[in-house]
This record gives sequence, C-alpha cells and structure tokens, in this order.
Amino acid sequence: MQRTYKGTTIACYVGYFVQAIINNLSPILFIVFQEEFGISLTQIGSLILINFLAQTVVDLISVKVVDRIGYKKVILTSHACAAVGLFLLGTLPRFVSAPFPALVLATVISAMGSGMIEVTISPIVDAIPSEKKEADMSLLHSFYCWGQMTVVALSTLFIRVVGSHYWYILPFIWACVPLVNLFNFSSLPFPKTLKEEEKIPLRKLFSERNFRIAMLLMLCAGASELAMSQWSSFFAETGLGVSKFMGDLLGPCLFAVFMGLGRLLFGIYGNRLDLKKAMFFCAVLCIVCYTTTAISPYPLLALFGCALTGFSISLFWPGTFSLVSGLYPNGGAAMFGVLAILGDIGCSVGPWIVSFVSSAAQRADTTLTDGGALKIGLGFGNLFPILAIAGLVLLGVFRRSPKNRVDNP
Repeated sequence: MQRTYKGTTIACYVGYFVQAIINNLSPILFIVFQEEFGISLTQIGSLILINFLAQTVVDLISVKVVDRIGYKKVILTSHACAAVGLFLLGTLPRFVSAPFPALVLATVISAMGSGMIEVTISPIVDAIPSEKKEADMSLLHSFYCWGQMTVVALSTLFIRVVGSHYWYILPFIWACVPLVNLFNFSSLPFPKTLKEEEKIPLRKLFSERNFRIAMLLMLCAGASELAMSQWSSFFAETGLGVSKFMGDLLGPCLFAVFMGLGRLLFGIYGNRLDLKKAMFFCAVLCIVCYTTTAISPYPLLALFGCALTGFSISLFWPGTFSLVSGLYPNGGAAMFGVLAILGDIGCSVGPWIVSFVSSAAQRADTTLTDGGALKIGLGFGNLFPILAIAGLVLLGVFRRSPKNRVDNP
C-alpha cells in the first residue's frame, strides 16, 4: 500500500471495521454466555451499557487531548486496546471463578479502543482534502456495516461448524485485524490537527442552537441503531423461535446489510438528495420498522422489520456528522468528539432501556417469555426516531434552503 493519504483513508475504513468487531462480537455470544456462565438477561444488558459508557468516558478524555497530541498517537493506542480487549475476552472468563467481572474487564478495554476510534477516524477523513466529503463520510461509515455483517456471518458460521464450546477462539481470530491495522497506521501520513486559534471553541459550539440539536440527533442515532441491532440476535432466537444460526444471519447480519446499503447508496447518489429530508424519511421508516417488529404476529414479518431498521437508521450517524461539518468547518477533532460522546450515550441508553422495559414487563407479568418481554421493550424504541424527527423539524427540514445546508435561525 502506498504511504499516501489514500492509504490513510483505506486504513480508516479498516478502523471502522475494527469498531464493528468490538461492538458486535459479544452480542453474538450472549446465548453462549448465558449457557456457559449463567449470565442473566439483566447482566447481558449491563454488558451493553458498560461497553458504551466506557466508550463515552474515553470520548470525553479524547476531546481534550486529540488536537494537542495529534491523530497518530490516539489511533495507534486505540488499535492496541482493541486487540488486548479481544484477547482478554477469549481468555479471562474461562479461567476465573467469577466470569461476569472478567467479561466486564475485557469489555471495558475493548471499549477504550472503540471510543478512540470513534473520536479520530471521522475527523481524519474529514481533514483529508476531497471534493466529495459527504460521500466520503457516508462510505466511511458503511464500512462499519460491512464489518458488522462480516463479523456476524463468519462468527455464526464458525459456531455452527466448530461448535459453541470453542467460542473463545473467535476473539483471538478477530484480534488479528486491529493488530495488522496498528502496524499499517504506524507508517502512514496523517493530516495535521487544527491549531488552537483556528478552532471554534467548544463553548461557542455549545451556545449554538443548531449544534445542540445536532447533539440530540446523535443521541437518537446511537440509541435507534443499537436498541435494535444489539438485541436482534437474541430477539430472533427467543422471540421468533428460530435457531441461533438463522437468528444471527437473519437478525444482526441482515440488519448490517441494510444499513450498509443505505450508506452506500447515499455515498453514490447523495449529491442529488437533500440530506435533511433523506434523514427525515429514514426516521419515519424507523418508526414503522420498530412498530412492525414489536407488534407483528408473523415471525418473518417481525424479523424483516428488525432487519429493515438497519436501512432506516443508516443516515442518522454519518448524516449528522456531515451536517455539522458543513456548518462548522473549523470545529476540529473536539467537535467530532462531542458528537461521538452523544452517539455513544445513545448507544448505551437505547439497548439498556429495551432491557429495563423488558425486565419490568416480565416482573409485571410472570407468564411472559423472554421473547414476548423483549417485544414490549423494543416497542419503546420508537422514542428515539420520534425525537430525531422533532430535531429535524427544528433544523428546518421543510424549509427551502440550499442543499444540505443547516440554516441558522
């Protein structure tokens, strides 16, 4: 690979692939963790919450340090943490008397890597000279989807062929990806971060009404995506009665395919579309998908609603980044870090709310199965696309304005 910005961009694509490994490998193993370690539904929800809370803490720290120490040190550290966390995931729980704390430790270290990746990858690509930044951003984020699809498909196939008793080999295999990309990044050029006097101060950004709305959109983006994707495999198996193999393929894998397809299509045709209106349409579709999954009496239709949610939320995250980057071009890495923090808070809150509501439903009605309770929890997931619609309306989605430009009030 040439040591040019093109190589840096490709390595950034792989960086989002690494983040997909961290966020999607454990959910595939939730049923395995239940059977082998006796992990409860509440503890599973806690692992999801801990993962994204740890990412949020790292995001907060990175906001202050990335512009000072540069992209390279942060991105190399992120890949090292990702590799170590995955290695510990396959090692610690099997050799300690309390497997849940071991899972928590591995989750936190991996999440540190994921948080640093989230804060640095998007501003790196945004800082690399290009005439099609919106398409580049959408294409970049599509690699998270292809990573999710690949991780789910190959990991599910591995468990199907080799057996769930050998699940611990999977983290070792996937740890090779961040290790290789770590060495790749070490010799690539990086764009310079903005000087302090060139950046828009965070205090000024926080005073901007539209930036605060964008923060709400990022929270809704993370919550809408993860509330469905983190529970899709478990939902397919317990709520729809399909096998783990089919549940993983038709749940999170198909979810990732639809999400990647939405981002890829916008990357190709985005110049012809109004970004805010496209995001509004996606939010409406998201409500339809969550509702269908929660109330449909037909398993295949519910599963399709679950998968199509991936397409409906595909523009939320990269679209918000593009809107804010266009409005505040000198926001710097700290601006992306703040948005990532809100996104990760959403990633924490969304699945946790589903877990909390599901558990409350089971306590209220002891005859409810895990699948039936989870349907009730997923029904509450509609809260987030509804909030996203409100935010887009406040941004003037129905006003006449130049394409993809956020109007100041």
